Amino acid sequence: MSSKLPSVLSATDEEIQLLLAAQSHVGSKNCDKQMLPYVWKRRSDGVNIINIGKTWEKLVFAARIIAAIENPNDVCVISARPYGHRAVLKYAANTGAQAIAGRFTPGSFTNYITRSFKEPRIIVVTDPRVDHQAIREASYVNIPVIAFCDTDAPLKFVDVAIPINNKARNSVGLAWYLLAREVLRLRGTIPRTSDGWNVMVDMFFYRDPEEVEKQQQEEAAAKAAAVAGDQPEPTLNEWDVTSAPQAGGINPALVAGEGALDWSAEPAAAGPTDWSAEPAAAGWAAEPAGPSGWE
Repeated sequence: MSSKLPSVLSATDEEIQLLLAAQSHVGSKNCDKQMLPYVWKRRSDGVNIINIGKTWEKLVFAARIIAAIENPNDVCVISARPYGHRAVLKYAANTGAQAIAGRFTPGSFTNYITRSFKEPRIIVVTDPRVDHQAIREASYVNIPVIAFCDTDAPLKFVDVAIPINNKARNSVGLAWYLLAREVLRLRGTIPRTSDGWNVMVDMFFYRDPEEVEKQQQEEAAAKAAAVAGDQPEPTLNEWDVTSAPQAGGINPALVAGEGALDWSAEPAAAGPTDWSAEPAAAGWAAEPAGPSGWE
């Protein structure tokens, strides 16, 4: 399919490979009538395949709309789906937009008394079916809506539909990553090169809380082991006998000084021992040589 975009805005092979690797082209078995132009074909198992070329065109189109807004804080990104919570928070942190991750409070766009009242100039939602409350309120106050739409998504009150798989965690994260990068490129914040933005796409992916907790425990255990390994060995004083050679053992210092011991050598010849001989008179039986001081 010939792209309608300028050559500088056309998708590169790397970007197409990212979209295919994240299963962004895999739609659902149901297809809305208004989403038919974005469907390339239908597989034998009934799954609709989304046209990646049109996905990229609408992605760039949405980025050009967002980049035309002077104040980045006037853009509101919304995701009630858990797979998009981390993605919208990272998008808001990198582009300066407002993020609503989780439940959308009714009246946030229409009831100015509520604490969460906002007046954005445009909103971007992850799924029109799940974020229907935000889209309906935006229609009441004439706020344009950009939405990531699967093949079965309703397009009522949606102004710009980006056809993409919004049910897989990697696809949702990649969609927000590509949109954020394209907005920053159009604003001139980052250069249009492959290594112009040092933020990895993994930062936009959903992470299971159990996996995060397990990783934190492993890191804490590794840190504790490293701290234990860095502790200095205790110094031995002259009263410490725990490291002395045990009874019947060999003193390593003697082995080091005299070389290896020769266990095959015959013991040194000694005189015969006469166990029946009387012991010599001990000093206790002898008379004292002079008067002692006790007398």
